[in-house]
Amino acid sequence: MSTNSLFKPFKSDKLELKNRIVMAPMTRNFSPGNVPGQNSIDYYRRRAEGGVGLIVTEGTCIDHIGASGYPNVPYMHGEARLAGWKKVIEAVHAAGGKIAPQLWHVGGARKAGVMPEGDVPGYTPSGMFVAGKKNRHEMGKQDIQDVIDGFAKGAADAKAIGFDAIELHGAHGYLIDQFFWEGTNQREDEYGGSMENRSRFAIEIIKACREAVGPDFPIILRWSQWKQQDYTARLVETPEALEAFLLPLSEAGVDIFHCSQRRFWEPEFEGSDLNLAGWTQKITGKPAITVGSVGLNADFMPKPGESTFREAETASLEQLLDRMDKQEFDLVAVGRALITNPDWVNKVQQDQADELKAFTKEDLMALV
Repeated sequence: MSTNSLFKPFKSDKLELKNRIVMAPMTRNFSPGNVPGQNSIDYYRRRAEGGVGLIVTEGTCIDHIGASGYPNVPYMHGEARLAGWKKVIEAVHAAGGKIAPQLWHVGGARKAGVMPEGDVPGYTPSGMFVAGKKNRHEMGKQDIQDVIDGFAKGAADAKAIGFDAIELHGAHGYLIDQFFWEGTNQREDEYGGSMENRSRFAIEIIKACREAVGPDFPIILRWSQWKQQDYTARLVETPEALEAFLLPLSEAGVDIFHCSQRRFWEPEFEGSDLNLAGWTQKITGKPAITVGSVGLNADFMPKPGESTFREAETASLEQLLDRMDKQEFDLVAVGRALITNPDWVNKVQQDQADELKAFTKEDLMALV
């Protein structure tokens, strides 16, 4: 099977990559003190050595008191944390890769008590993490501005220490997505109601980040229909609604859209085989990254009673390559398969896919 389309160089007006393969962002919880240490340096370096064109880091929290909701996740603020990231960047660049941080605010996913912020509650548009259940902090106008400023500061710091791009986490039911989603955004001011209003928060973040990094630095936006609160949730139901959602984000300054599906092969709308990334590229004319169980035979959703990514066997890339050959999307993000196989890219390119290992939950026990 020819994999040529995966290994063509990628070039847009702001980003050049040696191939079309992106490492998907995956939270790993191995940064004590919220500082990426030597284990993180080695973890990302190995993926760069393994052939990944662009690494998108695990979610890294912006400078806002409510941004973090999980223990031992890295932050994008503070002298020691930025110094740690700078070492990661240097290692990835030395191995021939490029790297972007995923800037993250968990919003209502935060439960009070997570350290080091302690009793700080989760910040949300309407006090809800789950639709209809008010048990979080409802953000006021100053809270909104503080978060926008936090994203802009994170973007500026990321550029200053040598990252090649930034990704804004606007997916999976975290804060930006909580504003997008009508289920968690019941505001009655200019940030709630219509899709235009619910997108205002994201648009202001994108514009603030663009001002912070200048016109030539790439900004990626990750977005999804599904939410961790509701895997069946959808922001839009038609191509027309998708166009109304995406074009203002594109015009605000997004350069690349990272379109998160649980299974990349599923069509987004009836009557077309295009997946979410395919529709996004068609509508915006901008590069799109597809993602969702690439190289594996099952999506990540945990089985009942489990809390970790679902185990999965290796799977054929034939359908992915067919879509790449048709130029349905520009880039492909690989997640769990890269946790287990740091050299996944090189193995695929060298026609050694039969040597790839299945993903198991034991693979999550350490950064390897």
